[in-house]
Amino acid sequence: MGNKSAVVKLLWLICFLVMPSIACEQGNRSHGMISLAPIKNIPESVWRKLDGKKIYFGHQTDGQNIIEGLEHIKRDNPQIKLKIVTISNASELSGPMFAHSGLGEDGDPHSKLKAFSDYLENGIGNSADIAFFKFCYVDINASSDIQKLFTEYRTTMEHLKKKYPRTQFIHVTVPLVASQTALKNFIKRVLGKKDNNISRNRFNEMLRQEYDGKEPLFDIAKAESTYPDGSRSSYVKGVGTYYSLVPDYADDGGHLNEQGRRLVAQELLIVLAQLVQE
Repeated sequence: MGNKSAVVKLLWLICFLVMPSIACEQGNRSHGMISLAPIKNIPESVWRKLDGKKIYFGHQTDGQNIIEGLEHIKRDNPQIKLKIVTISNASELSGPMFAHSGLGEDGDPHSKLKAFSDYLENGIGNSADIAFFKFCYVDINASSDIQKLFTEYRTTMEHLKKKYPRTQFIHVTVPLVASQTALKNFIKRVLGKKDNNISRNRFNEMLRQEYDGKEPLFDIAKAESTYPDGSRSSYVKGVGTYYSLVPDYADDGGHLNEQGRRLVAQELLIVLAQLVQE
């Protein structure tokens, strides 16, 4: 017990002495502004088109936050009549609906890629008008080989697009977590812990470089890191600037609360509406 107490005291002393040098790691609002168009600007005719589509969404635990957000928005916007249905196998996507299911295992992004591919192979391919899935933030950490994962993702999606040309695929960025204070980051470094959010940012940038402006992209990370006024939640570490979840959007630093769920679900609806307008 005495040794542990001594280590804690030493950490606080070191933090006090070096705090000025690590202050730049504190999360902040960046000046880069973006705007998320409100769904009320979308004509009712577009929602009618979307209601007639067969959509499949694969996810795991934090994906349920998005489903809950969609339900909240539907209650407030009766013009959106999207039929949201939980399915357990591909054959249940039998008519116009927004079908969703659990996919793979949290912490294993390769299992989610394979499970998504299996759903397509087992009947959703060319049956669904739109199909997509998402990784969870726990799927990518500081030790992840993000280049290998991205290559596997790109290869899998290219295969699916060629095999099922009737289905439109949406690419999805990896969710983020809220940034911690400079002090907490410093203590984590001293204890040998790494910043998992950096790897998520890097993987997301690979997705954007490959698909943004070329193929449909649901940028969860951008929505999660954007304040209502359009500014971004970010922090600096070393020579890099990394985006993080707006703290107000989650009660535990990761899973979205009602405000966060609504915002991310709205962004998804905007992406879907844009697809049916094209």
